[in-house]
Amino acid sequence: MASGRPGAGGLRHRTLLVLLVLAWAVSWPVIKVGVTAVPPLWFGCWRYLIAAACLFTVQALRREVVIPPHSDWPLVAVSGALQMAAYSALTGLALTELPPGRASVLAFSTPIWVVPLAAWRLHEGVSRRALLGVALGLLGVLAIAAPSLHAQRAQQLLAYAMLLGAAAAWAVSIVFVRAHRFTATPLALAPWQMLLAATLLLPVAIIVEGAPTSIGEQGAASLAYVGPVATAFAYWAVVEAGRRFRAQTISMALLATPALGIVISAVTLGEALGASLVAGMLLIGAGIRLAAITSEGKTHARRQVPRQ
Repeated sequence: MASGRPGAGGLRHRTLLVLLVLAWAVSWPVIKVGVTAVPPLWFGCWRYLIAAACLFTVQALRREVVIPPHSDWPLVAVSGALQMAAYSALTGLALTELPPGRASVLAFSTPIWVVPLAAWRLHEGVSRRALLGVALGLLGVLAIAAPSLHAQRAQQLLAYAMLLGAAAAWAVSIVFVRAHRFTATPLALAPWQMLLAATLLLPVAIIVEGAPTSIGEQGAASLAYVGPVATAFAYWAVVEAGRRFRAQTISMALLATPALGIVISAVTLGEALGASLVAGMLLIGAGIRLAAITSEGKTHARRQVPRQ
């Protein structure tokens, strides 16, 4: 994908990046409200059906709908299954037990897990800086989960494990994308990934949560935001920002998402800001910063190697 001058960005693209952070930060308390009205697996299914419909509609109006070529279907499958279906299901289930601000910090720890996965799958060297970032991230996870480390809060421990599983699923997808050679554009593939995610979630939702029930006003309002804005728009915004900014710049900007999400959750839902949450957020943020710097260096180095 072509990109502009590294680190550069006009007012439009900087505004887009700010809107992306805001859209994702707001989405956490909104999803929390949504999964109290709609079972979490059904919520994820409706979310991706709505988002896919939005993107297909936009592409149809612009006459840009394309069927993914054979070479891109593995990417559609991995991203749709892991980055979207698994991530949505696990975070939705976790939010039935945890406050959204605390959940968002762990769910956004993905860059930390990319480091060991890239070392194993892509044979990337791991620097001491990257290892320090992983270590700080793990300490941050422990700090956040520490208040739940006793028998009376076993359900919360399971929810924390789900969030780490969601972050790991997203990390696997990122590593797969790194190694993939695109034929169609990422934006052209996005609605197909979302449609696949909804298709995968549908039978699981029926088996686990039963037939769909009435969504209600609260669930409909949540989906009206999460589907078109926090999913369809956000995916387009990530692609557009990726054309203009360095990966490190985007990673650093997205670090603001869980912090802002915590503030919004505290104001709207009364989430408590304890010492363990603040310490964990700072440790995970520092770990992501170290991991993102290392990742950016590796990506830049690969871009210098001519394609055969």
